[in-house]
Amino acid sequence: MSETVEQLQELANKSARSTVAVIDAMTQRGAFKGEELSTIGGLRDQCIQVIQLVENLEQEAAMADDSE
Repeated sequence: MSETVEQLQELANKSARSTVAVIDAMTQRGAFKGEELSTIGGLRDQCIQVIQLVENLEQEAAMADDSE
């Protein structure tokens, strides 16, 4: 994997994890109106998907390294 792709992967993972943490904290504090919850939930779901994709890529890369 190229260095740029690795940097993008790391940044996407950190950003998604931070976004989930912020959304969770704000939700616990009642920062969102009811009509905003579906949008916020959708954003959180997208971030979870990014995290899962990055984890899958990391696992695939580790397996490829092990097989070499």
